[in-house]
Amino acid sequence: MRRRWGEGKGATARLVHPAAASSAPADDAQPDNTADGPSCTYSTMANQRKFFVGGNWKMNGDKAAIDGIISFMKGPLNADTEVVVGCPQCYLMYTREHMPANIGIAAQNCYKTAKGAFTGEISPAMIKDCGCEWVILGHSERRNVFGEPDQLISDKVGHALEAGLKVIPCIGEKLEERESNRTEEVVFAQMKALVPNISDWSRVVIAYEPVWAIGTGKTATPEQAQDVHAKLRQWLRDNVSPQVAESTRIIYGGSVSAGNCKELAKTGDIDGFLVGGASLKPDFVTIINARA
Repeated sequence: MRRRWGEGKGATARLVHPAAASSAPADDAQPDNTADGPSCTYSTMANQRKFFVGGNWKMNGDKAAIDGIISFMKGPLNADTEVVVGCPQCYLMYTREHMPANIGIAAQNCYKTAKGAFTGEISPAMIKDCGCEWVILGHSERRNVFGEPDQLISDKVGHALEAGLKVIPCIGEKLEERESNRTEEVVFAQMKALVPNISDWSRVVIAYEPVWAIGTGKTATPEQAQDVHAKLRQWLRDNVSPQVAESTRIIYGGSVSAGNCKELAKTGDIDGFLVGGASLKPDFVTIINARA
């Protein structure tokens, strides 16, 4: 994989409608297929990145509540959508054993080493031993409540990938950062910290979650969300490779609901959602089926 640090600096971000990574060459000679701006609608090219919906239960639930979630997760669910739910670590094995096999199970955090004197932590090897394949890392609550810096999150992502997990790294700006027009600066810096430790982009789903929209009932408009997603995809093209930009799924999180999911899903660069509170309710099925 070629990493292009510094290449494309100062370039104007534009919306690129990527082709499937499996069929597109990685060199710069391939067509760009650009659009006039970031607010275009969902296209067949975006469809070649499989729609992805993750549920983040956070610190919620017990076995009885999980049984209730499992009952509505039997669907019907859109077969063209990949679904993963992130549960508290003490329920990883229970959830994996009882959730339908077509739904992936994620831990909500892990540490950057395989074992050691790290009280309260969990390793990727332990997650795999519970039968789970995914981990959510760098969520805004880990960053802003527990003070996890970019480099620690990057180290965690690197070790999780080395251990064979699939990873959902989260990025996003706070309200004051958006209001001071620093959104791109913040999310690009978070991405730059992640890239050196990402060894396999096919096992990475980037979650853009504006912190000001998480659990607040406020949601970025489809145009606002699409704008950031398009610029993130262009950043990947400029700083990693065209192939990675075309194939990597970038999902949106931030008060996604049954009422707004279909409009968000129509945009060209939003490849799915990371859902918080709504993933604990039957409405989650509606969100999963946003593109049905």
